[in-house]
This record gives sequence, structure tokens and C-alpha cells, in this order.
Amino acid sequence: MTDDEIRDADGCEDYESLEESGLHDTAENDTAEEAAAAAEEADELFGETDDGEPEIIEEDPLETALQAEKDKYMRLFAEFDNYRKRTAKEKSETYLDAVAKTVQELLPAIDSFDRAMESPCTDEAYRAGMEKIYQQLTGILAKLGVEEIPALNEPFDPKVHNAIRQIEDESFGESTVCEVYQKGYRIGERIIRCAMVSVAN
Repeated sequence: MTDDEIRDADGCEDYESLEESGLHDTAENDTAEEAAAAAEEADELFGETDDGEPEIIEEDPLETALQAEKDKYMRLFAEFDNYRKRTAKEKSETYLDAVAKTVQELLPAIDSFDRAMESPCTDEAYRAGMEKIYQQLTGILAKLGVEEIPALNEPFDPKVHNAIRQIEDESFGESTVCEVYQKGYRIGERIIRCAMVSVAN
């Protein structure tokens, strides 16, 4: 059989002739090489190793060190901020404690001035001098933030009033302070001394 007889109508050799000539093997080799190249390109794109496992990308040591230092700084900043707030609170409480203790020591003298001011006095000059000293004392208390606890004609409040007597008096409302035996004082929300009172009804 001649070469012309083994060609088909389109001018191509039949399959057996392709096998004999080795052209068929070449085509298969080309296809395999193209597939391998495509697979390698895919591995590069998707970061996979030759065995099909995802490739582990190592982190930049400088980036890791920077992040660690940043975390350390943020923790240090938070700790310092908490320390600053705690110190400011302790300082404020220490100041209030010192003022409260000092005023407690002065209260007996102030009570004596209160009783002296209520007593009758025929010497006007002496009384004027006493009033001036009393005003100086109360002015000092005001500068320190100390104020008198309202009591007379106020509703009884066990938090700030110390009731030592209870009476029936229709001129006062129910559970109303009708008499003050000893004034009470506070600084802010801190009670220095409760007011000693009588409560009506």
C-alpha cells in the first residue's frame, strides 16, 4: 500500500499510521507537558507544595517583633492609666480623711461656741468679739468643704440623724426633726458626725 492510499480524504494519515510514525506519541507528550506546566503555575498562584499540601508562609521577623513591642506598649499604657486613676482616687480619699479627722477634733470647741452664742450676754463688745471668732471658725469649715447637715424641721433620715428622743407634737409632721441637741457635719458625701436630734410623731 502506498502512502497516498493510507491518507484519508482530508489529507491526514489514519491512526495506525500516526502510531507508526510516532506523531501520536509526540502529541500526547506535548499535552502532558502542558498539563504539568499548568499545575506548576497553579501551585505558584495558590501557594501549594509539590505534595498538594498548603505551603506555610513564614512571617516577617521584623513585623512580628514590631507587633510584640506594640502589644507590650499598649499593656504598659493601660497599666499606667489605671495606676494614675487609682493614685488620684487614693489622694482624694486621703485628703478627705485628714480633713474629717481634723474637724472631728475641732467640733467640741465649735459646739462650745454654739452654746455660748445662745446664752444671754449683757456685754455687747464681748458678744461681738465672740461672734467674730465664731464666724472665722465657720468660714474655715466652709473653705475646707465642710457643711452643716440640715436637721431642724427636716424629715428624719437615719443616715444623717441620730435620734435620741421621740415625742408627740401636732405642730410637726410625722417623723420630723423637732429639736437639735448637737449639730451634724459632713464633707461631700462623707459624714463627719451625725446630728443628734429629737423626732416628733
